Amino acid sequence: MCQLAPYRGGVTAQPLSRHLLRARDLADARYAEELTVADMARAAGLSPSYFSTAFKRAFGESPHQYLLTRRLERAATLLRVTDWSVADVCFAVGAGSVGSFTASFSRVYGCSPTAYRRRWPPAARLVRIPQCVAMAYARPQNRTFREDAGQARS
Repeated sequence: MCQLAPYRGGVTAQPLSRHLLRARDLADARYAEELTVADMARAAGLSPSYFSTAFKRAFGESPHQYLLTRRLERAATLLRVTDWSVADVCFAVGAGSVGSFTASFSRVYGCSPTAYRRRWPPAARLVRIPQCVAMAYARPQNRTFREDAGQARS
C-alpha cells in the first residue's frame, strides 16, 4: 500500500514516493550547484524535517549524504576520464573546498583523489582518434557576435 502525500488545496494527492523521486532527480541533475536539503524538500513539496525523515526511510541515506555520494561518484569518474586537476574536479562537482573534498573522497574511496587517479591510465589514452583531430574538434568556432547578427538579418 502506498502512502499519500498530504492534500494541498486543490491538488490531488500523489504517492509520497513520487515526491521523493522528484527531489532525488533534482539532486542527480543539479549536484554541482549549491543545493540544500531545503531546496530538495521544496521540490518534493514537503517540509524539510518530514522530507529528511521520509527520504532516509525510502533511500537508506539522508538527503545530504545522497547529494555528497552523487558528487563523489561524479568526481571519481572525472578523475578517471579527464586530466583536470583535483581542484578543477572538486569545483566541477560542487564541493566547497579542496580540503573537505579530499577528506570526503578519501573516507569513501580509501585513498586520496591523486592516488585514485594514479590507479587508472592517463585520460589521453582513452581518446580513440589522433590528438590533433581531438584538439581541432574542441577548438572554439571563430565567430563574433557581429557575424551572428549579420547572418540573422540576411
